[in-house]
Amino acid sequence: MMESVGSLAGGPWIYPVVAVSVLLDVFLPLLPSGVLVITAATAAAAGSAVARIPDIVGLTLCAATASVLGDLVAYGLAWRGGERLDRAIARSRRLTHAQERLGAALARGGGALVIVARFAPAGRSLVSLGAGAAHRRAREFLPWSALAGIVWAVYSVALGYLGAQWLGASWLATGVSVAALFAAGAGAAHLMRGPGSSK
Repeated sequence: MMESVGSLAGGPWIYPVVAVSVLLDVFLPLLPSGVLVITAATAAAAGSAVARIPDIVGLTLCAATASVLGDLVAYGLAWRGGERLDRAIARSRRLTHAQERLGAALARGGGALVIVARFAPAGRSLVSLGAGAAHRRAREFLPWSALAGIVWAVYSVALGYLGAQWLGASWLATGVSVAALFAAGAGAAHLMRGPGSSK
């Protein structure tokens, strides 16, 4: 069964599919981009050492680049969002809290929150839109967004690839890897909530 998945996820078309999914999940957090990256990495582990498509490095670069581009699109749209977006953020305690925390983190010269948010469900959306709506300078946000994209892509690809190496290129390996990704997301969501945030 995994061989059929490998053949589906092993074609060159997987790169644009991964890129589009990762880019768009900043706007549609329900898109299974992380699961797709893990599945593609598992399929790569099932290939031969000479001809691995998708190539692990290529898949990582593709996912990381699409992640940063998606962040920048959301950041740019929020920057130009005007009063309507400001009112929408003001009505959401979660968005307002995320915007305040991000602003404080960037003002201190640290953007670890941007990296943590990349793993949390909808956290990437909250941070990218919040940074743009608050008109945070690109030089404050972009380096952290790039680092977040790289860390997330490396982690996701490594989960799929190493899971397949340890457990074989099987549904079990994919399931364990996806569970580890979700566990990281749950931990990140807990960190983002922080003390005193609304439940």
